[in-house]
Amino acid sequence: MRELVQLGVEVHVALPPEGSLIPRYKAEGVVVHPLQLGLPVRELWRIPKVAREMRSLIAYVGPDIIHSHFLETTLTARLALGKSHRVPRIFQVPGPQHLEHAFFRRAELLTAGRSDYWVGSSEWTRNRYLKSGISGDRLFLSYYGTDLDKFMYHKKGKLRKLLGTDTNTKLVGMVAYIYRPRLYFGQIRGRKGHEDLIEAMSMVSEKIPNSRCVFVGGAWNNAFSYEKRVRAYAKKRLGDRAIFLGTRDDVPELYPDFDVAVHPSHSENVGGTVESLLLAVPTIATNVGGHPDLVRHGETGWLVPPKNPARLAETISTALQNPVPLRQMASRGQLLARQLFDVKTTAQQVFEIYSTILSETRSSGDR
Repeated sequence: MRELVQLGVEVHVALPPEGSLIPRYKAEGVVVHPLQLGLPVRELWRIPKVAREMRSLIAYVGPDIIHSHFLETTLTARLALGKSHRVPRIFQVPGPQHLEHAFFRRAELLTAGRSDYWVGSSEWTRNRYLKSGISGDRLFLSYYGTDLDKFMYHKKGKLRKLLGTDTNTKLVGMVAYIYRPRLYFGQIRGRKGHEDLIEAMSMVSEKIPNSRCVFVGGAWNNAFSYEKRVRAYAKKRLGDRAIFLGTRDDVPELYPDFDVAVHPSHSENVGGTVESLLLAVPTIATNVGGHPDLVRHGETGWLVPPKNPARLAETISTALQNPVPLRQMASRGQLLARQLFDVKTTAQQVFEIYSTILSETRSSGDR
């Protein structure tokens, strides 16, 4: 949003009143509307009120384009405004999870109309919409950008000092929040794959006794009971070889001490692979969603099948015992990550998407 403002876009954002980012948005020239506009699927009686608030906001702002980054807010806009509303609506899809399940995928598509467009934030997402019958002229691709300045060089040592370990200890790192399983998606474990890495590391530790697994990231959305389950499972399988640091705000300073970063997700966009490769940390990821956009097997990192602890363990062991090839891949991955995920580049892409959509709708007489 900051970059779009600098490109001359008048940006309005609606977000929950308790949002901690409100002061930062305002400081960057974004107009903030404190509203909770996500579709209240667990409080259906509130839908009419939320729909009215959506319509009132659109009438007040008079936007040229409505841009949503969440499925819940996208559905609110579609249901509140109808399929034929004159303002183009963009759903920049943050992740593939709802698209991986036929019921939820079809439900989302059924709410769309002639005013709707999609921006995939990975090739997998864009291709899934194409397979579902969405025409290419309504589909775009733009990754979620990041400030490259936050991922400049950081010297090693902070994490090892924190843990009290020397350089002989092999550190395998996973940076991810702990999400509770979603039963309606058929999940019995969280989608980030913590348990898979725990099981894999129990095998790795038999071959490499001086290995440790560091988990950075706490419970997401109050999933504290599930976090306790994950920690207990790690204690059972790994003992003191599993170290949980909880949620931290100094992640870029910790990454350099990882011998290898692992992203064992079951469902994912591009995820944390961006962070690890921006810092040139050797990276292993599951072959799901947007991971292959950045982790190109044998070129910028290694890909493994999801939900396969044995293959993951084999790959981690190889990486720890033969570090040079993976470090070389990580250097190439860093160059690719800086090319694809620079927020200035991705904001320019979004700006061009806006221009393309507005040009098409105006020439067709929709506006």
